[in-house]
Parts: sequence; structure tokens; C-alpha cells
Amino acid sequence: MSERGERVVRFGAPLAAVRRSGDFFGFCLDTLRALPRRPVQVREFVQQAWFISSVSILPAALVSIPFGAVIALQLGSLVRQLGAQSFTGAASVLAVVREAGPIVTALVIAGAGGSAICADLGSRKIREELDAMRVLGIDPIQRLVVPRVLAAMLVAVLLNGLVSVVGVTGGYLFNVVMQGGTPGAYLASFQALGQLPDLLVGEVKALLFGATAALVASYQGMNARGGPKGVGDAVNQSVVFTFMLLFALNFLVTAVYFQVVPQKGS
Repeated sequence: MSERGERVVRFGAPLAAVRRSGDFFGFCLDTLRALPRRPVQVREFVQQAWFISSVSILPAALVSIPFGAVIALQLGSLVRQLGAQSFTGAASVLAVVREAGPIVTALVIAGAGGSAICADLGSRKIREELDAMRVLGIDPIQRLVVPRVLAAMLVAVLLNGLVSVVGVTGGYLFNVVMQGGTPGAYLASFQALGQLPDLLVGEVKALLFGATAALVASYQGMNARGGPKGVGDAVNQSVVFTFMLLFALNFLVTAVYFQVVPQKGS
């Protein structure tokens, strides 16, 4: 292989990754511009919201129970070593509301709803339905992507509330029943340190995570190639890329939150 050929092989993958990142950013901008366009696809939005919620509610509720129990176990042991048992409730509830709830919601939506969105759009791509829509003057992003993104955002916000309630309840029962905690101290510590922005930042995270999961799934599905095997590869890639983006986005939102919102007791 010539020296030029070796350089092409060496730098081809990074350049392709940069190119795909730019294409995804442009896809997000196109989706943002298509949001206010009419006609509004209300029926598609309702169908997608119902579908995503139907495949996500039960897994999210089941996953949130062990999440709350594990958080209560870890924090309960830690605060007992530090001699701060009275703050177990605040630490557990804040960890579930601010971190665990949005993360569980995002993982479930990306794994269940996002993979279904990617498979649906990918199958339309290989059947050339998207090209037929463009020939007819219909924008696939405005017709198909926008309702799915809005549906994922709505379901993520509502599902985050369910996950937070189930996780907090599981942590409370585990701390009080299994670890011998005091119910009054558990609730009083949360009231002393918890504040409304803690709940709001959890909902904002869920909103952003839902939008990210739907955008990544839609982009991968609309760019699937290679027949059914290509659709399967696109589904796998969409889940992996979504998880990577979610954790990076979670770090950024959390860092900004702690810089902007003053914390009680600090």
C-alpha cells in the first residue's frame, strides 16, 4: 500500500466521525426549524406518545425500584459511618430526583422507544418511502421526525415524575424497613435540604434526554443503508450513541445547575 493510501486509511475514520457529527448537528437544526411549521401532525404525535409510553412505563417503574433501594443502601451506609443518619432522607431523595430519575427515564426511552423509532424510520428508508415523500413535496422531518421528538419529550417528562415517585418510595421503604431508619427523620431532612429547583432540574434533564434520544434515533433511522442488516446496525448504534450523549449532557446540566442555583445549607 502506498504512503498516500496509508494516510487515507489512518485518517478516514476520524474524518467520517466528524462528518457524521456535522450531519447530525444539521439534522437537529432542520428539526428545530420544522417545529413551528404547519400543518401540525397531531394524530402522529398522539400515536407516537401513546406507543412510547406503552413500551416504557412498566420497564421504567420496575427499574426505578432497585435504583431507589441501591441508592438508599449506599447512602445509608455512608451517612451512618459519618454519623449523619438524620440526613439519609435528603441524600436519598435528592439523588433519585436529580440524578437517578432522569437517567432511568432516558435509558428506558432510548432502549425501548428510541430503538422502535429508529427501526420504523430505517424500514421506511430502505423501502424508499422517504424519497417518495420528498418527490411528493412532503418534508419527512416535519411529517415524521417532529411528532416523534415532541412525543418523546412529553413522555420523558411525565415518566420522570413516575420514576421519581417510585424510586423515592422504594428508597423510603428500604431505609425504614430494612435499615431501621426513622420515618420522621427521613422526611424532615428532605424538607430541610430539598427545594423546588431540584425537581425542576430533574424535569429539564428528562426533557433534554427525551429530545436527544428521539433525535439520535431518527437520524440513525433516516440514514440507514444496506437493507435489513443496515437497519439493525442503525438501531444498535442509536442506542449506544444516545447513552454516550446522555451521560455527557447530564454532566453539563448538573455542572451548570450547581453553579447557578444556591444549595441549602451551603
